[in-house]
Amino acid sequence: MKFKDLSLYLKELEKISSRIEITKILAELFKKSTKDEIGEITYLLLGTLAPSFRAVVFNLADKMMIEVLAKAYHVSADNVRKLYKTEGDLGNVADKLAQISNLKSQTSKFSVSEVYNDLLSMAQDEGGGSVERKIEKMAEIISKLDPLSAKYVVRIPLGRLRLGFSDKTILDALSWMEFGDKSAKVLLDKAYQVTPDVGLLAKKVKEMGIKKATKNIKPLVGVPVAPMLAQRLKDPSDMVTKMGVVAVEPKFDGLRLLIHFKRGKGKNKDFLKAFTRNLNDVSNMFPELLGIGEYINAREAILDTETVGMDPDLVKMANFQTTMQRRRKYNIDALKFKVPVRFQIFDIIYKDGKNLMDKSYVARRSELEKTVKKNNVFVVDRFWLTNSPDEISKRHKEMIDDGLEGVIVKRADSRYVPGRTGWRWVKMKETVGSEGKLLDTVDCVVMGFTAGKGKRATFGLGQFLVGVKSGERFKTVTKIGTGLSDEEFRGLNKYLLKIKVSRKPKQYDVHKNLEPDNWVTPQVVVEIAADNITKSPTHTAGYALRFPRLVRFRDDKSPDQSTTVSELKKLFKLQ
Repeated sequence: MKFKDLSLYLKELEKISSRIEITKILAELFKKSTKDEIGEITYLLLGTLAPSFRAVVFNLADKMMIEVLAKAYHVSADNVRKLYKTEGDLGNVADKLAQISNLKSQTSKFSVSEVYNDLLSMAQDEGGGSVERKIEKMAEIISKLDPLSAKYVVRIPLGRLRLGFSDKTILDALSWMEFGDKSAKVLLDKAYQVTPDVGLLAKKVKEMGIKKATKNIKPLVGVPVAPMLAQRLKDPSDMVTKMGVVAVEPKFDGLRLLIHFKRGKGKNKDFLKAFTRNLNDVSNMFPELLGIGEYINAREAILDTETVGMDPDLVKMANFQTTMQRRRKYNIDALKFKVPVRFQIFDIIYKDGKNLMDKSYVARRSELEKTVKKNNVFVVDRFWLTNSPDEISKRHKEMIDDGLEGVIVKRADSRYVPGRTGWRWVKMKETVGSEGKLLDTVDCVVMGFTAGKGKRATFGLGQFLVGVKSGERFKTVTKIGTGLSDEEFRGLNKYLLKIKVSRKPKQYDVHKNLEPDNWVTPQVVVEIAADNITKSPTHTAGYALRFPRLVRFRDDKSPDQSTTVSELKKLFKLQ
Protein backbone atom coordinates (compact mmCIF):
# COMPACT_ATOMS: atom_id res chain seq x y z
CA MET A 1 0.00 0.00 0.00
CA LYS A 2 1.23 3.50 -0.86
CA PHE A 3 1.56 5.82 2.10
CA LYS A 4 -0.60 8.35 0.26
CA ASP A 5 -3.45 5.82 0.30
CA LEU A 6 -3.00 5.34 4.05
CA SER A 7 -3.09 9.14 4.45
CA LEU A 8 -6.53 9.24 2.83
CA TYR A 9 -7.76 6.83 5.49
CA LEU A 10 -6.13 8.96 8.19
CA LYS A 11 -7.93 12.02 6.81
CA GLU A 12 -11.26 10.21 6.95
CA LEU A 13 -10.63 8.85 10.46
CA GLU A 14 -9.73 12.32 11.71
CA LYS A 15 -13.21 13.61 10.86
CA ILE A 16 -15.15 10.86 12.63
CA SER A 17 -15.98 10.54 16.33
CA SER A 18 -18.36 7.55 16.13
CA ARG A 19 -16.47 4.49 17.36
CA ILE A 20 -18.51 2.07 15.26
CA GLU A 21 -17.78 4.09 12.10
CA ILE A 22 -14.08 4.24 12.99
CA THR A 23 -14.14 0.45 13.48
CA LYS A 24 -15.69 -0.12 10.04
CA ILE A 25 -13.15 2.14 8.30
CA LEU A 26 -10.26 0.39 10.06
CA ALA A 27 -11.69 -3.00 9.05
CA GLU A 28 -11.80 -1.86 5.43
CA LEU A 29 -8.21 -0.63 5.67
CA PHE A 30 -7.07 -3.92 7.20
CA LYS A 31 -8.76 -5.90 4.44
CA LYS A 32 -6.71 -3.97 1.86
CA SER A 33 -3.47 -4.43 3.80
CA THR A 34 -1.06 -7.29 3.17
CA LYS A 35 0.15 -9.58 5.97
CA ASP A 36 3.58 -7.96 5.73
CA GLU A 37 2.36 -4.41 6.25
CA ILE A 38 -0.70 -4.69 8.50
CA GLY A 39 1.45 -4.66 11.66
CA GLU A 40 3.27 -1.52 10.51
CA ILE A 41 -0.02 0.15 9.60
CA THR A 42 -1.43 -0.73 13.02
CA TYR A 43 1.50 0.89 14.84
CA LEU A 44 1.34 4.01 12.66
CA LEU A 45 -2.42 4.36 13.28
CA LEU A 46 -1.61 4.49 16.99
CA GLY A 47 1.12 7.08 16.41
CA THR A 48 4.01 4.78 17.24
CA LEU A 49 6.42 2.25 15.70
CA ALA A 50 6.25 -0.59 18.22
CA PRO A 51 4.46 -1.64 21.42
CA SER A 52 5.35 0.51 24.42
CA PHE A 53 7.47 -2.18 26.08
CA ARG A 54 9.91 -2.09 23.15
CA ALA A 55 10.75 1.51 24.14
CA VAL A 56 11.14 2.78 20.57
CA VAL A 57 10.80 6.55 20.93
CA PHE A 58 11.27 9.37 18.43
CA ASN A 59 12.68 12.03 20.79
CA LEU A 60 11.61 14.79 18.39
CA ALA A 61 10.21 17.88 20.11
CA ASP A 62 8.51 20.87 18.49
CA LYS A 63 11.74 22.88 18.25
CA MET A 64 13.46 20.07 16.36
CA MET A 65 10.47 19.57 14.05
CA ILE A 66 10.56 23.28 13.18
CA GLU A 67 14.17 22.77 12.05
CA VAL A 68 13.07 19.68 10.12
CA LEU A 69 10.40 21.61 8.22
CA ALA A 70 12.78 24.48 7.50
CA LYS A 71 15.28 22.04 5.95
CA ALA A 72 12.67 19.99 4.10
CA TYR A 73 11.04 22.99 2.40
CA HIS A 74 14.04 25.33 2.19
CA VAL A 75 12.53 28.11 4.29
CA SER A 76 13.73 29.89 7.40
CA ALA A 77 12.92 28.56 10.86
CA ASP A 78 11.32 31.95 11.59
CA ASN A 79 8.84 31.44 8.76
CA VAL A 80 7.99 28.00 10.12
CA ARG A 81 7.46 29.45 13.61
CA LYS A 82 5.14 32.17 12.24
CA LEU A 83 3.07 29.58 10.40
CA TYR A 84 2.99 27.40 13.51
CA LYS A 85 1.66 30.33 15.54
CA THR A 86 -1.13 30.75 13.00
CA GLU A 87 -1.96 27.07 12.45
CA GLY A 88 -1.32 25.73 15.96
CA ASP A 89 -0.33 22.37 14.47
CA LEU A 90 2.98 21.42 12.85
CA GLY A 91 1.23 18.83 10.69
CA ASN A 92 -0.86 21.58 9.13
CA VAL A 93 2.31 23.65 8.76
CA ALA A 94 3.91 20.81 6.76
CA ASP A 95 0.79 20.60 4.58
CA LYS A 96 0.90 24.35 3.83
CA LEU A 97 4.64 24.42 3.17
CA ALA A 98 4.42 21.41 0.85
CA GLN A 99 1.75 23.18 -1.18
CA ILE A 100 3.73 26.43 -1.27
CA SER A 101 6.75 24.39 -2.45
CA ASN A 102 4.76 23.22 -5.49
CA LEU A 103 4.36 19.70 -4.13
CA LYS A 104 0.56 19.91 -4.26
CA SER A 105 0.31 17.60 -7.25
CA GLN A 106 3.22 15.39 -6.23
CA THR A 107 2.24 11.73 -6.30
CA SER A 108 4.04 10.02 -3.48
CA LYS A 109 5.27 6.62 -4.67
CA PHE A 110 6.59 5.53 -1.30
CA SER A 111 4.96 2.53 0.33
CA VAL A 112 3.83 2.34 3.93
CA SER A 113 6.69 -0.06 4.66
CA GLU A 114 9.29 2.30 3.20
CA VAL A 115 8.08 5.24 5.28
CA TYR A 116 7.74 3.05 8.38
CA ASN A 117 11.28 1.67 8.03
CA ASP A 118 12.70 5.17 7.48
CA LEU A 119 10.96 6.41 10.63
CA LEU A 120 12.17 3.37 12.57
CA SER A 121 15.74 3.91 11.42
CA MET A 122 15.52 7.55 12.46
CA ALA A 123 14.04 6.72 15.88
CA GLN A 124 16.70 4.11 16.64
CA ASP A 125 19.61 6.43 15.81
CA GLU A 126 21.50 7.13 19.04
CA GLY A 127 24.87 8.40 20.19
CA GLY A 128 26.95 11.43 19.30
CA GLY A 129 25.44 13.63 16.60
CA SER A 130 22.15 11.69 16.61
CA VAL A 131 20.05 14.85 17.00
CA GLU A 132 21.47 16.37 13.83
CA ARG A 133 21.10 13.07 11.97
CA LYS A 134 17.49 12.72 13.09
CA ILE A 135 16.70 16.20 11.79
CA GLU A 136 18.39 15.47 8.45
CA LYS A 137 16.66 12.09 8.10
CA MET A 138 13.22 13.42 9.00
CA ALA A 139 13.62 16.33 6.58
CA GLU A 140 14.59 13.88 3.84
CA ILE A 141 11.53 11.71 4.53
CA ILE A 142 9.08 14.63 4.52
CA SER A 143 10.50 16.32 1.42
CA LYS A 144 9.62 13.25 -0.65
CA LEU A 145 5.97 13.14 0.41
CA ASP A 146 2.84 14.79 -0.91
CA PRO A 147 1.25 17.44 1.38
CA LEU A 148 -1.35 15.16 2.98
CA SER A 149 1.20 12.42 3.74
CA ALA A 150 3.65 14.98 5.13
CA LYS A 151 0.93 16.31 7.44
CA TYR A 152 0.48 12.94 9.15
CA VAL A 153 4.13 11.87 9.11
CA VAL A 154 4.99 15.07 11.00
CA ARG A 155 2.28 14.44 13.61
CA ILE A 156 3.36 10.87 14.36
CA PRO A 157 6.78 11.59 16.00
CA LEU A 158 5.23 14.48 17.95
CA GLY A 159 2.56 12.19 19.41
CA ARG A 160 -0.25 14.29 17.92
CA LEU A 161 -1.98 12.04 15.44
CA ARG A 162 -5.16 12.48 17.55
CA LEU A 163 -7.40 9.91 15.85
CA GLY A 164 -9.28 9.22 19.09
CA PHE A 165 -8.93 5.46 19.46
CA SER A 166 -6.58 2.95 21.05
CA ASP A 167 -5.66 -0.73 20.89
CA LYS A 168 -9.18 -1.79 21.88
CA THR A 169 -10.70 -0.32 18.70
CA ILE A 170 -8.00 -2.07 16.65
CA LEU A 171 -9.14 -5.39 18.17
CA ASP A 172 -12.75 -4.60 17.29
CA ALA A 173 -11.69 -3.78 13.73
CA LEU A 174 -9.82 -7.08 13.35
CA SER A 175 -12.99 -8.90 14.39
CA TRP A 176 -15.02 -6.78 11.97
CA MET A 177 -12.52 -7.47 9.18
CA GLU A 178 -13.06 -11.22 9.45
CA PHE A 179 -16.65 -11.59 10.66
CA GLY A 180 -18.36 -8.28 9.91
CA ASP A 181 -19.08 -7.69 13.61
CA LYS A 182 -17.38 -7.67 17.04
CA SER A 183 -18.17 -11.30 17.85
CA ALA A 184 -14.48 -12.28 18.10
CA LYS A 185 -13.63 -9.44 20.49
CA VAL A 186 -13.42 -11.74 23.53
CA LEU A 187 -10.92 -14.07 21.83
CA LEU A 188 -8.80 -11.18 20.62
CA ASP A 189 -8.86 -9.38 23.95
CA LYS A 190 -7.79 -12.50 25.85
CA ALA A 191 -4.85 -13.01 23.49
CA TYR A 192 -3.94 -9.32 23.69
CA GLN A 193 -3.89 -9.32 27.50
CA VAL A 194 -1.31 -12.13 27.51
CA THR A 195 0.84 -10.72 24.70
CA PRO A 196 -0.05 -7.00 24.42
CA ASP A 197 1.47 -6.33 21.02
CA VAL A 198 -1.48 -5.31 18.83
CA GLY A 199 0.67 -5.01 15.70
CA LEU A 200 1.96 -8.57 16.07
CA LEU A 201 -1.57 -9.82 16.78
CA ALA A 202 -2.90 -8.06 13.65
CA LYS A 203 -0.16 -9.74 11.57
CA LYS A 204 -1.07 -13.18 12.98
CA VAL A 205 -4.76 -12.63 12.34
CA LYS A 206 -4.06 -11.63 8.75
CA GLU A 207 -1.88 -14.72 8.26
CA MET A 208 -4.00 -17.44 9.90
CA GLY A 209 -7.36 -16.03 10.95
CA ILE A 210 -8.61 -15.10 14.39
CA LYS A 211 -9.31 -18.58 15.78
CA LYS A 212 -5.83 -19.93 15.04
CA ALA A 213 -4.09 -16.65 15.96
CA THR A 214 -5.67 -16.64 19.42
CA LYS A 215 -5.41 -20.33 20.24
CA ASN A 216 -3.14 -21.57 23.05
CA ILE A 217 -1.70 -18.14 23.82
CA LYS A 218 0.76 -18.30 26.71
CA PRO A 219 3.11 -15.82 28.37
CA LEU A 220 6.52 -15.23 26.83
CA VAL A 221 9.56 -14.24 28.87
CA GLY A 222 10.41 -10.70 27.77
CA VAL A 223 6.87 -9.78 26.67
CA PRO A 224 4.81 -8.12 29.44
CA VAL A 225 1.47 -9.56 30.49
CA ALA A 226 -1.30 -7.15 31.44
CA PRO A 227 -1.53 -7.51 35.25
CA MET A 228 -4.53 -8.79 37.16
CA LEU A 229 -6.23 -5.97 39.10
CA ALA A 230 -8.45 -5.78 42.17
CA GLN A 231 -12.08 -4.74 42.50
CA ARG A 232 -13.44 -2.81 45.49
CA LEU A 233 -15.72 -4.15 48.23
CA LYS A 234 -16.35 -2.59 51.61
CA ASP A 235 -17.72 -5.45 53.69
CA PRO A 236 -15.76 -8.69 54.41
CA SER A 237 -19.11 -10.53 54.57
CA ASP A 238 -19.77 -9.53 50.95
CA MET A 239 -16.31 -10.77 50.01
CA VAL A 240 -16.96 -14.23 51.44
CA THR A 241 -20.46 -14.33 49.89
CA LYS A 242 -19.13 -13.46 46.43
CA MET A 243 -15.83 -15.40 46.53
CA GLY A 244 -16.17 -18.24 49.05
CA VAL A 245 -12.82 -19.39 50.45
CA VAL A 246 -10.34 -16.56 50.07
CA ALA A 247 -6.67 -15.82 50.57
CA VAL A 248 -5.86 -12.68 52.53
CA GLU A 249 -2.58 -10.96 51.62
CA PRO A 250 -0.93 -7.77 52.92
CA LYS A 251 -1.40 -4.75 50.64
CA PHE A 252 1.83 -2.84 50.08
CA ASP A 253 1.93 0.72 48.76
CA GLY A 254 4.65 0.30 46.17
CA LEU A 255 5.35 -0.06 42.46
CA ARG A 256 3.78 -3.06 40.75
CA LEU A 257 6.36 -4.96 38.68
CA LEU A 258 6.20 -8.17 36.68
CA ILE A 259 9.68 -9.68 36.70
CA HIS A 260 10.76 -11.81 33.71
CA PHE A 261 13.74 -14.09 34.34
CA LYS A 262 15.58 -16.57 32.11
CA ARG A 263 18.77 -18.27 33.22
CA GLY A 264 21.74 -17.81 30.90
CA LYS A 265 23.65 -20.72 29.42
CA GLY A 266 27.42 -20.95 29.35
CA LYS A 267 28.91 -17.49 29.01
CA ASN A 268 25.52 -15.89 28.38
CA LYS A 269 24.21 -13.74 31.21
CA ASP A 270 20.80 -14.24 32.77
CA PHE A 271 17.98 -12.48 30.90
CA LEU A 272 16.14 -10.05 33.14
CA LYS A 273 13.26 -7.64 32.48
CA ALA A 274 10.88 -5.79 34.79
CA PHE A 275 7.65 -4.24 33.50
CA THR A 276 5.30 -1.81 35.23
CA ARG A 277 1.54 -2.20 35.15
CA ASN A 278 1.43 0.08 32.09
CA LEU A 279 3.95 -2.23 30.37
CA ASN A 280 7.01 0.05 30.55
CA ASP A 281 10.41 -1.62 30.89
CA VAL A 282 12.13 -0.29 34.02
CA SER A 283 14.74 -3.04 34.38
CA ASN A 284 17.70 -0.63 34.37
CA MET A 285 16.23 1.34 37.26
CA PHE A 286 16.51 -1.61 39.65
CA PRO A 287 20.04 -3.09 39.54
CA GLU A 288 19.06 -5.26 42.55
CA LEU A 289 17.20 -7.49 40.08
CA LEU A 290 20.49 -8.71 38.62
CA GLY A 291 20.94 -10.92 41.69
CA ILE A 292 17.58 -12.68 41.44
CA GLY A 293 19.03 -15.75 39.71
CA GLU A 294 20.70 -16.77 42.96
CA TYR A 295 17.27 -17.21 44.58
CA ILE A 296 15.24 -18.75 41.74
CA ASN A 297 14.70 -22.51 41.38
CA ALA A 298 13.79 -22.36 37.68
CA ARG A 299 15.26 -22.00 34.22
CA GLU A 300 12.76 -19.23 33.49
CA ALA A 301 9.86 -17.60 35.28
CA ILE A 302 7.50 -14.62 35.34
CA LEU A 303 6.79 -13.29 38.84
CA ASP A 304 4.21 -10.71 39.95
CA THR A 305 5.55 -8.37 42.64
CA GLU A 306 5.11 -5.14 44.54
CA THR A 307 8.36 -3.19 44.77
CA VAL A 308 8.63 -1.35 48.08
CA GLY A 309 11.20 1.27 49.08
CA MET A 310 13.01 0.58 52.36
CA ASP A 311 15.25 2.42 54.78
CA PRO A 312 18.97 1.72 54.17
CA ASP A 313 18.95 -1.15 56.70
CA LEU A 314 16.00 -2.90 54.98
CA VAL A 315 14.02 -2.72 58.23
CA LYS A 316 11.37 -0.07 57.69
CA MET A 317 9.26 0.51 54.57
CA ALA A 318 9.25 3.90 52.83
CA ASN A 319 6.16 5.66 51.50
CA PHE A 320 5.04 5.53 47.86
CA GLN A 321 6.61 8.87 46.92
CA THR A 322 9.99 7.69 48.22
CA THR A 323 9.70 4.40 46.33
CA MET A 324 8.88 6.29 43.13
CA GLN A 325 12.19 8.16 43.38
CA ARG A 326 13.72 4.96 42.02
CA ARG A 327 11.92 5.47 38.71
CA ARG A 328 14.62 7.54 37.06
CA LYS A 329 17.26 7.08 34.40
CA TYR A 330 20.13 8.86 36.15
CA ASN A 331 22.01 8.56 39.47
CA ILE A 332 20.63 5.04 39.89
CA ASP A 333 23.64 3.70 41.79
CA ALA A 334 23.45 6.50 44.35
CA LEU A 335 19.72 6.01 44.87
CA LYS A 336 20.19 2.26 45.17
CA PHE A 337 21.87 2.88 48.52
CA LYS A 338 19.73 5.84 49.56
CA VAL A 339 16.42 4.07 48.76
CA PRO A 340 17.00 0.30 48.59
CA VAL A 341 14.00 -1.76 47.58
CA ARG A 342 12.46 -5.08 48.51
CA PHE A 343 10.45 -7.13 46.05
CA GLN A 344 7.30 -8.55 47.67
CA ILE A 345 6.46 -11.51 45.40
CA PHE A 346 2.83 -12.61 45.50
CA ASP A 347 2.23 -14.59 42.29
CA ILE A 348 3.84 -16.63 39.53
CA ILE A 349 2.23 -16.94 36.10
CA TYR A 350 4.85 -18.83 34.09
CA LYS A 351 7.62 -21.30 34.87
CA ASP A 352 9.88 -23.48 32.69
CA GLY A 353 7.56 -23.56 29.68
CA LYS A 354 4.36 -23.99 31.71
CA ASN A 355 1.55 -21.43 31.58
CA LEU A 356 0.32 -21.10 35.16
CA MET A 357 -2.32 -18.45 34.46
CA ASP A 358 -5.11 -21.04 34.25
CA LYS A 359 -4.09 -22.66 37.54
CA SER A 360 -5.89 -21.73 40.78
CA TYR A 361 -4.49 -19.16 43.18
CA VAL A 362 -3.64 -21.92 45.67
CA ALA A 363 -1.82 -23.94 43.00
CA ARG A 364 0.16 -20.90 41.85
CA ARG A 365 1.15 -20.03 45.41
CA SER A 366 2.35 -23.59 45.98
CA GLU A 367 4.51 -23.31 42.85
CA LEU A 368 5.78 -19.91 43.98
CA GLU A 369 6.94 -21.31 47.32
CA LYS A 370 8.98 -23.93 45.46
CA THR A 371 10.45 -21.37 43.07
CA VAL A 372 11.81 -18.59 45.31
CA LYS A 373 14.43 -19.35 47.97
CA LYS A 374 14.15 -17.49 51.24
CA ASN A 375 16.10 -14.20 51.29
CA ASN A 376 15.73 -10.55 52.38
CA VAL A 377 15.34 -8.85 49.00
CA PHE A 378 13.01 -11.15 47.05
CA VAL A 379 10.38 -11.99 49.63
CA VAL A 380 7.35 -14.23 49.07
CA ASP A 381 4.28 -12.62 50.64
CA ARG A 382 2.41 -14.13 53.54
CA PHE A 383 -1.20 -15.20 53.04
CA TRP A 384 -4.02 -16.70 55.10
CA LEU A 385 -6.80 -18.92 53.74
CA THR A 386 -10.21 -18.36 55.30
CA ASN A 387 -13.95 -18.12 54.72
CA SER A 388 -14.51 -16.03 57.85
CA PRO A 389 -15.36 -12.31 57.56
CA ASP A 390 -14.01 -11.83 61.09
CA GLU A 391 -10.65 -13.29 60.04
CA ILE A 392 -10.49 -10.88 57.08
CA SER A 393 -11.22 -7.92 59.39
CA LYS A 394 -8.64 -9.14 61.90
CA ARG A 395 -5.88 -9.45 59.28
CA HIS A 396 -6.85 -6.08 57.82
CA LYS A 397 -6.42 -4.39 61.21
CA GLU A 398 -3.09 -6.16 61.76
CA MET A 399 -1.77 -4.88 58.42
CA ILE A 400 -2.93 -1.33 59.14
CA ASP A 401 -1.23 -1.50 62.54
CA ASP A 402 1.95 -2.66 60.78
CA GLY A 403 1.89 0.48 58.62
CA LEU A 404 0.56 -1.16 55.44
CA GLU A 405 -2.40 -0.04 53.30
CA GLY A 406 -4.61 -2.94 54.33
CA VAL A 407 -5.19 -6.28 52.63
CA ILE A 408 -5.90 -7.83 49.25
CA VAL A 409 -8.52 -10.57 49.36
CA LYS A 410 -8.30 -13.19 46.60
CA ARG A 411 -10.58 -16.04 45.64
CA ALA A 412 -8.69 -19.23 46.42
CA ASP A 413 -9.74 -21.05 43.25
CA SER A 414 -9.31 -18.07 40.91
CA ARG A 415 -7.28 -18.18 37.70
CA TYR A 416 -4.93 -15.28 36.89
CA VAL A 417 -7.13 -13.09 34.67
CA PRO A 418 -5.57 -9.83 33.40
CA GLY A 419 -7.54 -6.67 34.06
CA ARG A 420 -10.23 -5.92 36.61
CA THR A 421 -12.98 -8.47 35.93
CA GLY A 422 -15.28 -10.48 38.19
CA TRP A 423 -14.96 -10.96 41.94
CA ARG A 424 -11.52 -12.60 41.93
CA TRP A 425 -9.35 -10.04 43.71
CA VAL A 426 -10.69 -7.36 46.04
CA LYS A 427 -8.74 -4.62 47.82
CA MET A 428 -9.58 -3.43 51.30
CA LYS A 429 -7.85 -0.18 52.26
CA GLU A 430 -8.00 2.07 55.26
CA THR A 431 -9.62 5.40 54.40
CA VAL A 432 -8.23 7.98 56.79
CA GLY A 433 -6.35 11.27 56.61
CA SER A 434 -5.61 12.47 53.09
CA GLU A 435 -7.69 9.79 51.44
CA GLY A 436 -10.95 11.40 52.60
CA LYS A 437 -14.14 9.53 53.37
CA LEU A 438 -14.42 7.41 50.23
CA LEU A 439 -13.71 3.68 50.32
CA ASP A 440 -10.86 4.33 47.87
CA THR A 441 -9.14 7.02 45.85
CA VAL A 442 -9.89 7.62 42.17
CA ASP A 443 -7.29 7.53 39.37
CA CYS A 444 -8.10 10.33 36.93
CA VAL A 445 -6.69 11.60 33.64
CA VAL A 446 -5.78 15.28 33.29
CA MET A 447 -7.78 16.67 30.34
CA GLY A 448 -6.99 20.38 30.47
CA PHE A 449 -6.00 23.30 32.67
CA THR A 450 -6.97 26.88 33.45
CA ALA A 451 -4.58 29.77 33.96
CA GLY A 452 -3.83 30.75 37.55
CA LYS A 453 -5.00 33.98 39.18
CA GLY A 454 -3.51 35.98 42.01
CA LYS A 455 -0.57 34.11 43.53
CA ARG A 456 -1.08 31.23 41.11
CA ALA A 457 -0.62 33.51 38.12
CA THR A 458 3.11 33.00 38.61
CA PHE A 459 2.59 29.22 38.33
CA GLY A 460 0.74 29.51 34.99
CA LEU A 461 -1.77 27.00 36.35
CA GLY A 462 -4.74 27.50 38.65
CA GLN A 463 -6.94 24.45 38.22
CA PHE A 464 -6.88 21.34 36.09
CA LEU A 465 -9.83 19.34 34.76
CA VAL A 466 -9.78 15.57 35.23
CA GLY A 467 -11.88 12.69 33.99
CA VAL A 468 -12.33 8.94 34.04
CA LYS A 469 -12.64 6.34 31.31
CA SER A 470 -15.81 5.27 29.56
CA GLY A 471 -14.90 2.80 26.83
CA GLU A 472 -12.33 4.70 24.80
CA ARG A 473 -13.65 8.10 25.85
CA PHE A 474 -12.88 10.27 28.87
CA LYS A 475 -15.66 11.91 30.87
CA THR A 476 -15.16 14.67 33.44
CA VAL A 477 -15.57 14.23 37.22
CA THR A 478 -14.02 17.32 38.82
CA LYS A 479 -11.59 20.23 38.70
CA ILE A 480 -8.58 20.17 41.04
CA GLY A 481 -7.00 23.23 42.61
CA THR A 482 -5.76 21.92 45.96
CA GLY A 483 -3.33 19.34 47.24
CA LEU A 484 -0.29 20.62 45.31
CA SER A 485 2.73 22.44 46.64
CA ASP A 486 3.96 25.56 44.84
CA GLU A 487 6.72 23.46 43.31
CA GLU A 488 4.23 20.85 42.10
CA PHE A 489 2.02 23.55 40.54
CA ARG A 490 4.98 24.89 38.58
CA GLY A 491 6.17 21.41 37.60
CA LEU A 492 2.73 20.32 36.42
CA ASN A 493 2.30 23.51 34.41
CA LYS A 494 5.66 22.96 32.71
CA TYR A 495 4.74 19.37 31.81
CA LEU A 496 1.21 20.17 30.65
CA LEU A 497 2.52 22.88 28.32
CA LYS A 498 4.50 20.15 26.52
CA ILE A 499 1.35 18.12 25.82
CA LYS A 500 -0.93 21.09 25.18
CA VAL A 501 -3.03 20.91 21.99
CA SER A 502 -4.99 23.58 20.16
CA ARG A 503 -8.27 21.61 19.93
CA LYS A 504 -10.21 19.43 22.33
CA PRO A 505 -9.14 15.80 21.77
CA LYS A 506 -11.82 13.74 20.02
CA GLN A 507 -12.18 11.28 22.87
CA TYR A 508 -13.10 13.96 25.46
CA ASP A 509 -16.72 14.52 26.54
CA VAL A 510 -16.89 17.88 28.35
CA HIS A 511 -19.86 20.13 29.18
CA LYS A 512 -19.44 23.58 27.62
CA ASN A 513 -19.54 25.24 31.07
CA LEU A 514 -16.54 23.20 32.23
CA GLU A 515 -14.21 23.70 29.26
CA PRO A 516 -10.68 24.71 30.42
CA ASP A 517 -8.49 27.45 28.93
CA ASN A 518 -6.11 24.83 27.55
CA TRP A 519 -6.52 21.22 26.38
CA VAL A 520 -3.88 18.50 26.78
CA THR A 521 -3.53 15.01 25.35
CA PRO A 522 -4.48 12.16 27.73
CA GLN A 523 -1.12 11.29 29.30
CA VAL A 524 -1.03 12.36 32.96
CA VAL A 525 -2.73 10.16 35.59
CA VAL A 526 -3.37 11.57 39.07
CA GLU A 527 -4.72 9.88 42.19
CA ILE A 528 -7.53 11.92 43.73
CA ALA A 529 -9.10 11.71 47.18
CA ALA A 530 -12.52 13.17 47.96
CA ASP A 531 -15.04 13.33 50.77
CA ASN A 532 -17.73 11.68 48.67
CA ILE A 533 -19.23 11.20 45.22
CA THR A 534 -22.39 12.97 44.15
CA LYS A 535 -24.55 12.70 41.05
CA SER A 536 -23.83 15.55 38.64
CA PRO A 537 -25.88 17.07 35.79
CA THR A 538 -22.84 18.85 34.31
CA HIS A 539 -19.92 16.47 34.69
CA THR A 540 -20.20 14.05 31.78
CA ALA A 541 -19.38 10.98 33.90
CA GLY A 542 -22.72 11.60 35.60
CA TYR A 543 -20.90 11.85 38.91
CA ALA A 544 -18.67 14.42 40.60
CA LEU A 545 -16.01 14.19 43.31
CA ARG A 546 -16.88 16.43 46.26
CA PHE A 547 -14.00 18.30 47.96
CA PRO A 548 -11.35 16.67 45.75
CA ARG A 549 -7.61 16.93 46.41
CA LEU A 550 -4.52 15.54 44.79
CA VAL A 551 -2.93 12.59 46.60
CA ARG A 552 -0.11 11.88 44.15
CA PHE A 553 0.89 11.59 40.51
CA ARG A 554 0.63 8.03 39.17
CA ASP A 555 3.54 7.76 36.75
CA ASP A 556 3.17 3.97 36.99
CA LYS A 557 -0.28 4.03 35.36
CA SER A 558 -1.38 4.80 31.80
CA PRO A 559 -4.63 6.62 30.92
CA ASP A 560 -6.13 3.26 29.90
CA GLN A 561 -5.67 2.14 33.51
CA SER A 562 -7.53 5.07 35.04
CA THR A 563 -10.77 4.54 36.96
CA THR A 564 -13.82 3.83 34.79
CA VAL A 565 -17.31 5.31 35.04
CA SER A 566 -18.65 1.88 36.06
CA GLU A 567 -16.07 1.69 38.89
CA LEU A 568 -17.02 5.20 39.98
CA LYS A 569 -20.64 4.09 40.09
CA LYS A 570 -19.68 1.18 42.37
CA LEU A 571 -17.80 3.54 44.68
CA PHE A 572 -20.87 5.78 44.76
CA LYS A 573 -23.03 2.85 45.88
CA LEU A 574 -20.46 1.74 48.48
CA GLN A 575 -20.51 5.12 50.29
